[in-house]
Formats: sequence, C-alpha cells, structure tokens
Amino acid sequence: MAYFAAVLARTEDGWSVNETELDDVETLADLADLAREASDEEETVLVFIEQEDAWFAVVRVDGEEDPRIFVSDGAAAARSAYGEIVLTDELVGRSPGDELDDLDNLVAELDDDSSDGSGSASDDDDDDDSPVTGADGVPAGPLGDTEVLTEFGISAKALLAMSGEGAVPGDALSEIAESLGCGEVLEAVR
Repeated sequence: MAYFAAVLARTEDGWSVNETELDDVETLADLADLAREASDEEETVLVFIEQEDAWFAVVRVDGEEDPRIFVSDGAAAARSAYGEIVLTDELVGRSPGDELDDLDNLVAELDDDSSDGSGSASDDDDDDDSPVTGADGVPAGPLGDTEVLTEFGISAKALLAMSGEGAVPGDALSEIAESLGCGEVLEAVR
C-alpha cells in the first residue's frame, strides 16, 4: 500500500511543509522525535499520514508534551504497518496484557463450545451494543483527539465530517492544509 507522510512545522511566517519517510519510524516516540526535529523552537508540529485513501492520521506535537493523535478509521489503520505507529494501546482502549486476556477468553469460549457438544457459539455472543471492530479488535471509525485542530479553526465536528463514510482521506488532509493556510505547499510536496 502506498502512503504519504508530511511534517508541517509552525513558524513565524506560517507553516513549513516537508514530505517525510517513515521507514525508520517504528513507534509513536520515534514519530514525535521526527516532528520535534522539524521545529527550531517549542512551536506546534503536525504530522500528516495518509494510506492510499483508506485512512489518515494527524499527530500534533507541542514541544515536549505528549503527542495528540487523531485517526480517521482505526480498523483501516490497523491493517497497515504505518497504522501501528499511531494506534497506541491508549488510543484504541486497550491496556497492556489485553491480547493475553483476549486469547484466554477465546480459549475459554472454544472449551465451552466443545464441552456442550454443539460446536457452535451461543446466541449470547451477539452483542448489538458493542462497537464495530476490525483487525486486532481495533474500533472502526474515527479514534483519538477530535479537538486536535480546534486551535487552528477546525472543529471536532468538521474533523469528524472529514472522516465519515465516503470521505476521501487525501481530500481531508488537503482541506486541513487549506484551513492552515498551506494547502498549495502541501500539494507541491505530494
């Protein structure tokens, strides 16, 4: 899958936009370090990641503060190697060790199914109230800090609208860049 990543560093003169490679970025901490290197001061840096019009992420780094993350579709991002960078346990609502708990629960369900002789899951497993999940139990749809860009005139409602069904991630990043005043510069590095 093709991807696009850009670092937008806020300066006195506006936004500096540079395309970047994520080949050496394995964790959110690595991504935050990459973002901080793009800024001379404690200014805001945004990292845009887009994966073949399947999903996008905006990561905001303000100085030494923890990064703030918004992902347009968690389940789509979970199917991507680059999604692993931004889909932290906290973001997807997992606590460390949940994978083992999930495995234990699966084994227990399989034991229950085989012991009752039916070989099929019970009707109790159908929870209509549970969120739709994709790969690795990551919720489908938008995840993270919907107010990550409110300071720049993009409300949570507008950001969610850019992430809704039928929205095109590349168009969303272009719209965000236009709102920041650097749409032409972003398109030039694409």
